[in-house]
Amino acid sequence: MPNHDFESRAIDAHLGWKGKIEVTPRAPVRTKDDLSVAYTPGVAAPCLEISRDVMKSYDYTRRWNLCLVVTDGTAVLGLGDIGPEAAMPVMEGKCVLFKSFGDVDAFPLCLKTKDVDEIVRTVYLLSGSFGGINLEDIAAPRCFEIEKRLKEICDIPIFHDDQHGTAIVVLAGLLNALKLSKRSVSDVRIVFSGAGAATIAVAELLMASGAQDIVVCDRSGALYPGRPEGMNSAKEAIAAKTNRRGCRGSLADALTGADVFIGLSGPGIVTGDMVRSMAEGPIVFACANPNPEIYPDEAIAAGASIVATGRSDFPNQINNVLAFPAIFRGTFDARASDINSEMKIAAASALAGMIAEEELSEERILPDPMDPRLRGTVAKAVFDAAVRTGVARI
Repeated sequence: MPNHDFESRAIDAHLGWKGKIEVTPRAPVRTKDDLSVAYTPGVAAPCLEISRDVMKSYDYTRRWNLCLVVTDGTAVLGLGDIGPEAAMPVMEGKCVLFKSFGDVDAFPLCLKTKDVDEIVRTVYLLSGSFGGINLEDIAAPRCFEIEKRLKEICDIPIFHDDQHGTAIVVLAGLLNALKLSKRSVSDVRIVFSGAGAATIAVAELLMASGAQDIVVCDRSGALYPGRPEGMNSAKEAIAAKTNRRGCRGSLADALTGADVFIGLSGPGIVTGDMVRSMAEGPIVFACANPNPEIYPDEAIAAGASIVATGRSDFPNQINNVLAFPAIFRGTFDARASDINSEMKIAAASALAGMIAEEELSEERILPDPMDPRLRGTVAKAVFDAAVRTGVARI
């Protein structure tokens, strides 16, 4: 349930902060000489260097460490389409997390349009000032088209955290959950609830990691090619790659005999009976926020061996802050032109590997976000993968 104490404290804190980020200078301007070096006439020299070689913008400006956080305010947290102005506290918070956990400078951009062409054009026109773009809280299916088109025209990494950050942390948690239960990602039956941006990205990354048996369900039940109701282009695309068993029933039907449930949908849609119908010792990732698809105590009572949620007040929180700041740190350190699947899998593997085998338990499958090793461990794995796959420019 919502924590009203945190809500009231947040109102007071935000009134006091008057914004969670600010711009502060790195260049001293205490004398006329300082002014001449930081600005005119001295500044003309780096300008001319960049005009001769645009990649030098990474050497002479903050571009090398600057991420643009972009939203249209249509899918903010669990609040839905609340508009760009109302999304600003979340985008500022995201920028704080970038800096606190990845030492990445980030700037929020909340756009007053839902038009895909306008968003793509705006971000592209701004892309020369930034080292990377983080798309945030943009509703599906527009988010897929925006990301795809920006990747095609921009020479800097484009990352939709709701999709890929979630996918990386889910994969990391699942790798450790499967290790604990002596199963392999290639051998288990996995059922998803929800068919939005996050689900599709998680399913894609799990398949890239070897998953063979995946069924995705939405309100109308299992997705399959040509299903007559409730489909769109994104659902059709993922349906063509999944559901090899040809399941055409409800979520309850799909869960029968499944090893893993991953929920990225809505509260209370999974019952204890549904968990009991799954394979022995099932793994349940009920990630809907703030209220999960099934609460951990109910899932465990029904036989679940490991339960994760999106909440910080239960064990095994699926928290994107474990991923995106360090991923951008490694990406920026490599000056990578893309964040590809190999980099995402490397990040997930590094996250999972942070917990030694003797420390793994049913209530500890992911590291603590405050673990001081997190940034360096994940960033190095991402950097190495960028170099290995040829997208690094250092």
